[in-house]
Amino acid sequence: MVGHSRAEGLTAARLGVIYNLDDASSRQVALEYALWRAVPSENVIGTHLPIVDVMSPDEFEPMRDRLIEQLPTSVQSLLLVWSKPYAVGCMSITTAFAAGYREAFCPPECSRTPLSPLFDSDGWLPADTVDWFPAMLLPSDDEDLARALIARGIAADWSAPPGTLYLIRTADSARNVRAVTYADATLVLQSRLRVAQWSAPITGDVPEAIGYFTGAARVEEVPRIQFRPGALADHLTSTGGVLYGGHQMSSLAWLKQGATASYGSVSEPCSYPQKFPNVGVLFEHYVHGETALEAYWKSVAMPGQGLILGEPLARPFATRP
Repeated sequence: MVGHSRAEGLTAARLGVIYNLDDASSRQVALEYALWRAVPSENVIGTHLPIVDVMSPDEFEPMRDRLIEQLPTSVQSLLLVWSKPYAVGCMSITTAFAAGYREAFCPPECSRTPLSPLFDSDGWLPADTVDWFPAMLLPSDDEDLARALIARGIAADWSAPPGTLYLIRTADSARNVRAVTYADATLVLQSRLRVAQWSAPITGDVPEAIGYFTGAARVEEVPRIQFRPGALADHLTSTGGVLYGGHQMSSLAWLKQGATASYGSVSEPCSYPQKFPNVGVLFEHYVHGETALEAYWKSVAMPGQGLILGEPLARPFATRP
């Protein structure tokens, strides 16, 4: 497998790191991240945020406007370093920062939402081309987990990991909707990556995972998955992006087990597969050397309700500069 790196791709110099001035862990992890990833000091900005699960749009919008004005013009994407808030109204905080809060992303009933201009796109200058600042959340309340995520991202860089991409079919008809894309994903990726299609229940160990994708409210086999640095994993369900106190498995479970980035919905998506990562698109971009942030953002057609979390600069399939 041959990785690629692109001059217009996401780099540390094009990443803004935003932290909460009212949260000591947020500030500490943000400063450590900037140091370890060589993010320019002018790209690291603090703001005042309420430490709540869901932020109100009225409070969010003027805060975002002030931050965007402070960013250097080179910044194209954002890393949000905190654990709460993870949502703004019914939107994920990562998409609210990316596109601004929009009522259209919060339909009163189950329905489609606006499409992302970044879906399966080429290049990566989103702030310059479509005025979006795609964001990823690095949870910081557990500082040891945050440092482990950063270390995984760094360890993943240029590693060309020989692991397996696992695509799991389940008997949960509402949450197994993404499985219809598995055959195409396998066809596209199998010449460059080992792909395994399995059916739940998964009873044994899952070795050397570089990706793991399933559809279930709770994924019982998570403790038996062995993730390689740079691994991406998520489960299609209604509230995986509700990081704390939800009635379904939180996407944090993937990061705690060893994944480097994940995804989950913060409000009811109603089984629209377009509101979740398309695995074929996700890994097509990832194995061509793009970062975890780029690949995840390019894989979701309707990202308004989806929270993207983890270490944004991990790029295991890039060539060393």
